[in-house]
Amino acid sequence: MSLESELTRLSAAELATRIRTGDVTATEVVDAHLERIEHRDDEINAFVTVCADEARDAAAEADRAIERGEDVGPLHGVPLALKDLGALKKGVRHTSGSALFSDNVAAETSAIVERLEAAGAIVIGTTNTPEFGHKGTTDNELVGPTASPIDTTLNAGGSSGGSAAALGAGLVPLATGSDAGGSLRIPAAMCGVYAIKPTFGLVPDDGRPNAFGRTTQHVTKGPMARTVADAAIMLEAMAGPHAADPTSVPVDLEYRDAVDRPIDEYRIAYSPDLDVFPVSEPIRETVAAATNALESAGATVEEISIDHGYSLGELQEATMATYMTSILETAKTVEEAYGVDLRDHPEAVSDSLLAMIHIGEGFGPEELAASGVVRTGFFDAVQDVFEEYDLLVTPTLSRADVGLEEDLESSAWDWPLTWPFNWTGHPVGAAPAGLTERGFPAGLQLVGRRFEDDRVLAASGALERERPWESLYE
Repeated sequence: MSLESELTRLSAAELATRIRTGDVTATEVVDAHLERIEHRDDEINAFVTVCADEARDAAAEADRAIERGEDVGPLHGVPLALKDLGALKKGVRHTSGSALFSDNVAAETSAIVERLEAAGAIVIGTTNTPEFGHKGTTDNELVGPTASPIDTTLNAGGSSGGSAAALGAGLVPLATGSDAGGSLRIPAAMCGVYAIKPTFGLVPDDGRPNAFGRTTQHVTKGPMARTVADAAIMLEAMAGPHAADPTSVPVDLEYRDAVDRPIDEYRIAYSPDLDVFPVSEPIRETVAAATNALESAGATVEEISIDHGYSLGELQEATMATYMTSILETAKTVEEAYGVDLRDHPEAVSDSLLAMIHIGEGFGPEELAASGVVRTGFFDAVQDVFEEYDLLVTPTLSRADVGLEEDLESSAWDWPLTWPFNWTGHPVGAAPAGLTERGFPAGLQLVGRRFEDDRVLAASGALERERPWESLYE
């Protein structure tokens, strides 16, 4: 086995340990991943920008720190990919997936990137996303679609598709993502990797000029990795209040320790469809089998109804008001920050984004108020579940066969079971459930009480031990 193949198969935790002990250098680790990107990314199309020279310079400095005997962080020397949306590094090209911003260079580094670098991670590049993260598949006018490394005829999912695909293909061991309606969890399911959407407010966002644009839809950044333990290390580094984020909260949780906790006393509710989603039979079967593994780990699992009382159409109508308004808000923020009105550039902006902006223009305070009633009803129903159970498990997606360039606009709200939890702000782990009979990836969500992200990690870790998913990358 070549050094590239060996090192790109290891977890971030394993890499950091080997670097600290001198078994391998950070330079060797970074070079191995850069070689892997060169050999594999033409097929996957996960990266928008690769920072090869900067990463090698950082690796050399990381090696010198080891030689000097310095006390280094838990991610020292480990390559990190940044979603090309919101996770900024000063001096690096950040496009937000938009052809209009193909030459945009970040003037500052985001708080979460500063924290990950302080933990020792080395930024190796930025990963593909649909324009401004507006949809659940990754494709744009700038670099095109990103494929799932499990099956390259399938899309990687969105909007953190480049990050998920890079992880599954072994191009990086760690990547950032963000989630406005499932953008961490959808690609995690489609690429067979792990992600956690933290409780809203746990991971800060110091983005400007609009510091209040994440509240109605509960948009949050989060970690993505191949293992639960790696995601926990990332989350530990990323979480914590920040003065520039008015919604961040000071909550102290044990993330890394939680991964190995037993779940013998956990009572877990299982909803195969959140009462109303058209979940396909192959997904139901695969997720049910994965849920059984939680019972094997010692938990009590019971199938339930959520009893929220809404039809799928009523839920969709409510989320259209919140989500499309948030897209319109994004367009306005771009105009305020850069003087660019996306609506004036139909030749460079995707039709799906322009359509969402147009739909968003049709919603006003009355529609948002009405949607708030539905959102509250759904929130209360989930809270009722947590009166009796510690976690709620659901499929991530209703189907697993989304094609590489498939247009999903007509049914965009039918296939992800993710967006209701952007209303509620609950933490959600997104884990691989396995492959369907046809070999397509399926995923499940582990939803926890607000600010009980550690319980989500504990159950995720138990699932990974009982039903390992590393074979998905072989």
